[in-house]
Amino acid sequence: MNSKLNWINPVMEKEFRLRMRTIRSPISILVYLIAIGLFALGFAYINMSNQQAGVLNAARSSELFYFLSGAQLVLIAFMTPGLTAGVVSGEREKQTLNMLLTTQQSSGTIILSKLFASLSFMLLTVVATMPLYSIVFLYGGVSPNQVLSVFVFYVFVMLLFGAVGIFFSTILKKTVVSVIATYGFVLFVFGFTALAGLFFGNLGRQGMNEEILGYFLSFNPMAVLASLMVPDFAKNLFKGHTLLQMWHIFVGSYTVLLLVLIWLSVRYLRPIMKRKK
Repeated sequence: MNSKLNWINPVMEKEFRLRMRTIRSPISILVYLIAIGLFALGFAYINMSNQQAGVLNAARSSELFYFLSGAQLVLIAFMTPGLTAGVVSGEREKQTLNMLLTTQQSSGTIILSKLFASLSFMLLTVVATMPLYSIVFLYGGVSPNQVLSVFVFYVFVMLLFGAVGIFFSTILKKTVVSVIATYGFVLFVFGFTALAGLFFGNLGRQGMNEEILGYFLSFNPMAVLASLMVPDFAKNLFKGHTLLQMWHIFVGSYTVLLLVLIWLSVRYLRPIMKRKK
């Protein structure tokens, strides 16, 4: 068994071919672009109709950027688990996993190939939305560094949710159960962190409630995205730590979780033989 990770290997080539040769892939990208485009145009139309001049200014353009980025993060959180939560369990249900394990590809190569092949489609979809951001640059109010940081954050969130989907797909036999568990994690990250921050923040002392809320929101993707677009958002929460940013906690903690989940997926991909007493 070759223990080295071959980045160009039959597993990845097969995943790319199966995912991109069907009509479903371009249709999925088209539906995604239509959805995000309608969000952007609808927001722009509502704001333009409320102004006498009927045009967007720099302030409204930045609001459009915030709205578009938030809507895209929600779509990423919705689509990524569906792309990764069945890649291993689907092979098991089709009874092709055993044949895949008999090849010369290592467990790490199989897991990472399926993860990157799934996320490459999601990355292609996100990159296809970049022309929509030309509306923001047309009217100003947003710097290129903000847009770049938001797209890098998207990639990290894809890796995180993709690793979670791969993990549940490996340890759970049924794809439906794996998808439900992955979406449950996504809802936990988005919902529980915000509610827990508000709850424990209210229980804290008067001067500490905002800081406690900030620590909990540092595990919330939407709150961290807001801090990347509006840096003062994190400064108001961490008044005693001027150098501390929410994305520092988010990236650091979830990087550890991401690596652990990938390691566990590689560990439990192959059947573990029980030792005889």
